[in-house]
Amino acid sequence: MTALARAIARPEPVHDFGATSPLHGLERRTVGFWDVLAQSVAAVAPVAASTTVVLLVAGVAPSATVISIVIAGVLSLAVAATVSQFARRLAAAGSTYTYTARGLGPGAGLAAGAAILVGYGAIAMFALLGGAYYVSFLLAAVWPALAGPAVIAAVLVAEAVVVALVLWRGIRLSSRVALVVEGLSVALVVVLLVVLLVQIGPIDPAVVFPVGQWSPAAIAAGSVIALTAFVGFESAATLGVEAVAPLRTVPRAITWTVVVAGGLYIVAAVTQVAGFDALGADFTSAVSPINELTAAYGLGGWGVVADLGIAASFVACAIGSTTALTRVLFAMGRDGVLPTLAGRTHRRFGTPIGAIALSFPAITVIPLALVVAGVGIRDAMHLTIAVGGAGYIVAYILVCVAAPVFLSRIGELTWRTAAIAIVSAVVLTAALVLFFAGDAAAGSPALWVVLGCAAAAGAAIALRLRRPVEALGSYDEPTAAEVLGGVARTRGAGAS
Repeated sequence: MTALARAIARPEPVHDFGATSPLHGLERRTVGFWDVLAQSVAAVAPVAASTTVVLLVAGVAPSATVISIVIAGVLSLAVAATVSQFARRLAAAGSTYTYTARGLGPGAGLAAGAAILVGYGAIAMFALLGGAYYVSFLLAAVWPALAGPAVIAAVLVAEAVVVALVLWRGIRLSSRVALVVEGLSVALVVVLLVVLLVQIGPIDPAVVFPVGQWSPAAIAAGSVIALTAFVGFESAATLGVEAVAPLRTVPRAITWTVVVAGGLYIVAAVTQVAGFDALGADFTSAVSPINELTAAYGLGGWGVVADLGIAASFVACAIGSTTALTRVLFAMGRDGVLPTLAGRTHRRFGTPIGAIALSFPAITVIPLALVVAGVGIRDAMHLTIAVGGAGYIVAYILVCVAAPVFLSRIGELTWRTAAIAIVSAVVLTAALVLFFAGDAAAGSPALWVVLGCAAAAGAAIALRLRRPVEALGSYDEPTAAEVLGGVARTRGAGAS
């Protein structure tokens, strides 16, 4: 018998592994790259954002719409590169919560956790509202009597039920649904945009990039709004436990999500800016830009196709955002930050059923209450995307600060990585201030909602830190059974 054979037959005992992963209960290593990519793409909802956010950017930077989107895309790539520094080393379910806790400790980790929960939750509400808005368009076209707040409220509840059932059934179903729905939506809208570009004819570059009309203030404001179209790209990191080869799959999905979304936004922005200019119409006053362009260029039937794609994209966004939300709640439940219910999983489907039960009342009742209270659907969407965007950006700032600290601690920090992380954190902070300065000046209540959320989160974190806090940021680890010679160490029982 060779030495290698003897070592395999009678391995030396290794005592540094547990009998189960700290995040056991989820379906480990069951979804591949395309499913993980679909998670992030769905959370970003590029089809929906290509029509809604591009219009918002044009509203604050009419002469700098396209360049603002390009700048936001470059910044998002820098943040994606920083998040990927963690994703290449940790297979986690907590996304920026876990990463920040590992870099900066419990206090900052809890702050990042609160911020990303607000981000995922508010964008899930935004998606439910947006889906209901576009479905109501389709229903009204078939039966004009089916219009108004009551119809929107009914559609919103129906969407929430569908999303809850998909999430309850399992990550493979939810990721495949998101992949098919968002994939078809992107394909439909890309074809429509190409057809519109052909109909518009040659485009004057000076219309799309009117360099002489740019102002730093307009570009800054437009870039901040455009940044909200990219938030959610990191949500692939919440599938670190469930992804196959997560240390390779998750970083690739994060980066490709920004590339795919950015490409679609640029094409959509060029089409809409050039199309309205060719018509001599005001893009910023449009209610539904794609519908108006298809009608103006004799493609009326395509407007219905666009509405279907946009509505489907919003539903996929609700699935993606809520999937990420429940994984972060699950991770916080396993860390003992939230009640043990948050860390429970379904025995058959391997889904975080406790987190689903905790999250769905809030993400359904709040937008429903806004609609029932008579808040205009577009005002409700603006409020939720502003609050969600703030949550995301705060979480991104914290994870960018945490990355150099974490990498320095493990001896893998480079000057390039540090520079990207620090510059990203500074630019994101400036973007957040600029965004809410302009939003508050326009009379939006979003700033006050964000400040209220921050005050509540700060109070909850302060109370939690008064008690002893063990190391937060659990991530998936090999078990003793998966290691040659592994001997299970004693570990506190986790929820299941």
